[in-house]
Amino acid sequence: MRARVGIGYDLHRFAPGRALKLGGVEIEHTEGLLGHSDADAVLHALCDALLGAAGIGDIGELYPDTEAAWKDADSRQFVIDVMKRVRVAGLQVCNADLVVHADRPRLGPHKLRMRESVAGLLGIDIECVTIKATSNEGLDAIGRGEALACWVAVLLESA
Repeated sequence: MRARVGIGYDLHRFAPGRALKLGGVEIEHTEGLLGHSDADAVLHALCDALLGAAGIGDIGELYPDTEAAWKDADSRQFVIDVMKRVRVAGLQVCNADLVVHADRPRLGPHKLRMRESVAGLLGIDIECVTIKATSNEGLDAIGRGEALACWVAVLLESA
């Protein structure tokens, strides 16, 4: 058996007039995240963790923000494509551990739906996906409510 660990990170600032999508779930909030695609920081960090563990690049290389095709793209499509690449590399996901840093909105009520969404995209049981939410206690751009960030760790093994 071959095991590989990957980590991913993403940060986006909030912007008015956009929907807030996290982990493939739309969350009611006064602002969304600013980005070329739908700016789902959770799924972007997940993609980078998966790609890093598989040794097959990063999200910026595969889906550059200079490409018109990715303008306002649904980030779930990125994960679906990345998972195809992971499988071609002869690997499968064991688990995914996610930490979302946000002082707003409160994510507790949304974590179960986010876990279900991520587990479905990865093709694994929900028990293999953890999502934790933490705040920055009013410090920096995240703490001031100007941005949101996510860290992800994944474990892949030979299929």
